[in-house]
Amino acid sequence: MSEQRPPLPPFTRESAIQKVRAAEDGWNSRDPQKVSLAYSPDSVWRNRSDFVTGRAEIVEFLARKWRREQEYRLIKEIWAYSDNRIAVRFAYEWHDDSGNWFRSYGNENWEFDENGLMRKRFASINDLPITDSERLFHWPQGRRPDDHPGLSDLGL
Repeated sequence: MSEQRPPLPPFTRESAIQKVRAAEDGWNSRDPQKVSLAYSPDSVWRNRSDFVTGRAEIVEFLARKWRREQEYRLIKEIWAYSDNRIAVRFAYEWHDDSGNWFRSYGNENWEFDENGLMRKRFASINDLPITDSERLFHWPQGRRPDDHPGLSDLGL
């Protein structure tokens, strides 16, 4: 039996929003192994200038990412969707090992297989240095609380 990760395509607006929130929650866990299970075993990524193929490389990539990007907090928002594709915009805040804070802005294009596993992910991301006082994401590490504002609510 194949792995499934509902909601499955074809997406409705509601199911696409559920998929986006599930991805946000997974990434906010900062658990590379757990996050990798949302992707097909042969998933292909472009993340900035990194090219990643398969779950093992996804785990390695995310472990490296979260060692560098400390106190990572992410918000994703749906931009568009179709049968088996979703486009999102996102922002996340983090600091490096010297305590310098950043807000990273980006867009992702996702394609899913019939089991709801992401088989393609293309991410474009820009980093903006910010001060501690400019931070907007202050929830405890982990899942963003349901009552925390989203990107549009924050004017991002």
